[in-house]
Amino acid sequence: MAPVVPAAPVGAARPFDDVELKTLRERFPVLDRSVGDHPLAYLDSAATAQRPLEVLDAERDFLVRSNAAVHRGAHTLAEEATGAYEAARAAVAGFVGRAEDELVWTRNATEGLNLVAFALSQYGVGGADAGPYTLRAGDEVVVTELEHHANLVPWQQACLRTGATLRWIGLTDDGRLDESQLDDVVGPRTKVLAFAHASNVLGTVLPVERLVARARAVGALTVLDACQSVPHFAVDLAALGVDLDVFSAHKMLGPTGIGALAGRREVLATLPPVLTGGSMVEKVTMEASTFREPPQRFEAGTPPVSQAIAWHAAVDVLAALGMDRVAAHEHALTERLLAGVAAIPGVRVLGPTTAVDRVGAVSVVVDGVHPHDVGQVLDAEGVAVRVGHHCAQPVHRRYGATASTRASVYLYSTTAEVDAFLAALAGVRGYFGKD
Repeated sequence: MAPVVPAAPVGAARPFDDVELKTLRERFPVLDRSVGDHPLAYLDSAATAQRPLEVLDAERDFLVRSNAAVHRGAHTLAEEATGAYEAARAAVAGFVGRAEDELVWTRNATEGLNLVAFALSQYGVGGADAGPYTLRAGDEVVVTELEHHANLVPWQQACLRTGATLRWIGLTDDGRLDESQLDDVVGPRTKVLAFAHASNVLGTVLPVERLVARARAVGALTVLDACQSVPHFAVDLAALGVDLDVFSAHKMLGPTGIGALAGRREVLATLPPVLTGGSMVEKVTMEASTFREPPQRFEAGTPPVSQAIAWHAAVDVLAALGMDRVAAHEHALTERLLAGVAAIPGVRVLGPTTAVDRVGAVSVVVDGVHPHDVGQVLDAEGVAVRVGHHCAQPVHRRYGATASTRASVYLYSTTAEVDAFLAALAGVRGYFGKD
């Protein structure tokens, strides 16, 4: 597959120039459409990214030429499908620094987090089947106050099932993790430390290395939500030292309906299966069954074959672009967003107001105007953003907001789109007579 943008010189992390960006955007047909009389300014990539032709074509080509059940049958189509499916596993795992047998396909990242939380709690009463990380009464699970509900609610439920206690690390007034609480909250009773790599509301990038070091010091398992990091900058999950991690395809140019749970093979091997049935078993009798080793142990039923192949194409596109270039491009746009919002009276940013240790999800509150009304005004100008609490009610509550309006950039975003957002946002309070 040919790169969609010429490769940058080694070590030169610079944003895409106008020519490169024009060439890149031509691979995303939806970006060429209009909304009413305005060109579409798609600034909702933190919710879901658009897909390039390479990804759309890869899935269609597989379905047209080689569609078959994988790991079954000896015919040509089945062999082709199995080969492409497992090649996709190797490619996606390698993109984040994991080995091929360290990546489990899931329906989405939320399912991956639920899988881990349930696996650690279904034998919570103890017994011979309990693994080293099994939760019991008296244990503690630690999260942070900025978590997406997907990395909070499953742990709440796990604690209810097992009698473990949920604790959390709070936030500073400027939207950073309050590391002064780390040693007090993560202690000898901590069994699991689960946290986001980057906040989907605040944009804050968390200090993974320091969190992992503290967890290791007390013997706790680390679980990383990497949904807002893997699409936006180079991430080597093995080098970060986290035990388990989740991320999803649709936020990184891939399809919906597929995500991944990845992690150290020795940790995955300690987890019991959650979903059971075909494909994940070794031997089945009428009396009992035995189960396969990870990752297949966690992949019961018909797998997402065409979606995995499309995800392979997505990581090929990202690798060809260079994640250092992607990060540099988004950083420049994020600086422009933050500076522009700061110049608009009556509008405040939730989270850090500089682009340092930050991704390009910028959530704002407009004084006196509900976020849904803000979104309507922006949509009328062709600007697509996310409104609501973004599945993160506690972090909004921390900063005195019930909801917010979020603009988020990605590798195909332009300065013109950012400026269209800022211009429309600047007119919101006047539109509703709040100036």
